Amino acid sequence: MSDPPWRRSAKAYTPGVPAWGAKTSTRTFEEFSAVPMREISPEWAWGGGDGSGVRVCVVDSGVQGDHPLVGGVDRSVTTVENADGAVEIAECAPSDRAGHGTACAGVIRSLAPKASVSSVQVLTDGKTGSGAALIAGLSWAVDQGFDVINLSLATTRAAISAQLHDLVDRAYFRRCALVVSAHNRPVPSYPWSFSSVISVASHDEDDPMTYYYNPAPPVEFHARGVRVPVAWAGGGTIRSTGNSFAAPHISGLCALVLGKHPWLTPFQLKTVLYLCAGNVAGRFGGAHDTPR
Repeated sequence: MSDPPWRRSAKAYTPGVPAWGAKTSTRTFEEFSAVPMREISPEWAWGGGDGSGVRVCVVDSGVQGDHPLVGGVDRSVTTVENADGAVEIAECAPSDRAGHGTACAGVIRSLAPKASVSSVQVLTDGKTGSGAALIAGLSWAVDQGFDVINLSLATTRAAISAQLHDLVDRAYFRRCALVVSAHNRPVPSYPWSFSSVISVASHDEDDPMTYYYNPAPPVEFHARGVRVPVAWAGGGTIRSTGNSFAAPHISGLCALVLGKHPWLTPFQLKTVLYLCAGNVAGRFGGAHDTPR
């Protein structure tokens, strides 16, 4: 299946106008089904949605496809080193080396039960992996054109930060919503700190649908991430804490929103998330509005 027109690479030059310009006399721009800001509410954004038609990729330690809280994996790949030492992508069984990726997939599925979930293994034990594997796995997910990519990990390796920056920008321009967890410690790390991703840290409330906008970036949103009941390797569940489990709550919400409004760009999607956040929605006449 070929990409829709807005996923294809733009031409660098249009005759008669400067590079990257557009000749409006011969081209019709894409129309958007935008609504006034005051009409955007949680009900408008995801009410009645189930994630149908949305493709989500979990870039992590793998996903156990037969876990009852995951409900199947559409595609599963892993990163492998070839004879020349380069990292390649190979098909693999939908399994998890640690449980971390399965936990993330289970959270996403709990919010968006009809979304398609795929997996890329880049971590060897749920905690560690090479920079080359991260770049290769994330590149594959972006090139596949997933609607939402969940990356519940961060690297402190400054040597690959520029490469990661270019990669997440490519995701942004391909309309891949890249949801990334902040590091659990206050250390310089990537790619959550880049502005083209949707960055997420934790709050300690129990409602999986409750999230907040952070007015003091680089973290943009806070979602449930403390003592979260999550799926784990082997078919069971555990309670775990970390920004890793806050990010898939936002990924699940993104899947719900895109299931209802597939035309949204990452920029527009982030704006919808902002307007529907628990500490913002009431200010614009949304579901949490308080009469004044």
